[in-house]
Amino acid sequence: MRRFFVTGTDTEVGKTFVSQAILHQLKDRRLQTVAFKPVASGCEYTADGLRNSDAVALQQAASIAVPYELVNPVAFAEPVAPHIAAHHAGTPIDFAQLEQALVGLSSFNPDILLVEGAGGWRLPLGQGRFLSEFVVAQQMQVILVVGMRLGCLNHALLTAEAIRRDGLQLVGWVANQVEVDMPYQAENLSLLEQQLNAPMLGHIPRLSAAKTAHQYLDLTPLI
Repeated sequence: MRRFFVTGTDTEVGKTFVSQAILHQLKDRRLQTVAFKPVASGCEYTADGLRNSDAVALQQAASIAVPYELVNPVAFAEPVAPHIAAHHAGTPIDFAQLEQALVGLSSFNPDILLVEGAGGWRLPLGQGRFLSEFVVAQQMQVILVVGMRLGCLNHALLTAEAIRRDGLQLVGWVANQVEVDMPYQAENLSLLEQQLNAPMLGHIPRLSAAKTAHQYLDLTPLI
C-alpha cells in the first residue's frame, strides 16, 4: 500500500477536484483505492450525522466502499479554520483519532490510500499542532496542487520548500486552472516545471466535472 497526501498552495485551489481526478484515473488503471479526509469544517447536519461535501465526493470516487466515519473522522459544522471550529465546539482535535481512522482504512488493503488535507500545508489544528505534523509522523508522500492564478509561484515554491524541510518527498504536482484568463500562464508553468524539482502530473483546465479531469493527468511517475 502506498499513501499519498494531497496538499495545496492555498485554500480553494481545487484539492478535492484534483483528488477525485486522481482517484478516477487510478480506478481506470485497475488499482484499489480508499480516500481519507482527516479533518473537515463546514459540514452539514444530516440524519446520519455531520457530512462534508468534499469528504463525500472522495468517498464516492474511491474504488473501495468504506464507512464515512473512517473517511472523515473529525468533522465540524462551522465553516471556519478547523482549530477555531474545534475551540468553539469544545472538541480538541486528537491525533490518536486520526491514527485510528487511518488504521481502519488500511485494513481494507487498498493499493493506494489517498489523503486530502485542508487549506494549505501548514494548517493549524490547535494546541500548537499542525496537520503537517500528522503527515510527517505517518511519512506520507506528498502531491501538491498548484492553483494557477496570480501569486501561485510564490505559494508553490514556499510550500514545496516547507514540505522538503519537514523531511518529506514531493512526488508530484498538478497545475489546476482556477483563474481562466491568467496572464502569462505558459511562462508561469515553465518556471514551476523548472523550480519545483518534482514531476508535473498534469495541467487541468477549468472544468465542471472531475470525472473528465483525469484525462489531463499522467500518474505514471507515482505508480
